[in-house]
Amino acid sequence: MEKIVLASGSPRRKELLARTGVVFSVVVSNGEENTNLTDPAETVEKLSQDKAISVADRLENESEPCLIIGADTVVAFEGKILGKPSDEEDALDTLLKLQGKSHQVYTGVTLLVKEQGIWKPYTFSERTDVEFYPVSREELLEYIKTGEPMDKAGSYGIQGKFGIYVKGICGDYNNVVGLPVGRLVYELKKMKINIRGMRK
Repeated sequence: MEKIVLASGSPRRKELLARTGVVFSVVVSNGEENTNLTDPAETVEKLSQDKAISVADRLENESEPCLIIGADTVVAFEGKILGKPSDEEDALDTLLKLQGKSHQVYTGVTLLVKEQGIWKPYTFSERTDVEFYPVSREELLEYIKTGEPMDKAGSYGIQGKFGIYVKGICGDYNNVVGLPVGRLVYELKKMKINIRGMRK
């Protein structure tokens, strides 16, 4: 494999992938980030496929062996997907639901490998359970004022200022940040792909 491309402009995903030691380039997907699916695992798998395929279409003339990684993350509570907040009031409503309780974070990953001119897809999803301590309305309002929740699914970032309210997690922490790199490397090894041999 000669080239790896991350189909995401997320700085958090870029940082996580960089920690594996691989050299990669970034091509931001033009895909739509919506779906009619309601199951969280199916939703993130479909969205990750859409991102990867969107980038593959733009790299159609790529002649050398190439790997595209598409990823998407959602937060779910009581089986319902929680998107990014539309405004501060929406962020507060979401965080009030989550405080003192457990919720789930799902990341879907699609790997597109081009071999002999044909893109071959492989998709999986990872789930992590996250539990918050009870958090007061005043604390939540103070957090929302930082602006941090406004571009994040579930209205919080575990790696940011809200991390102090996390009671515990069951699963991969990196999955909550946005990319389950351990599972990613494991799945690639099963596909007989050594990403450490790739170059930009």
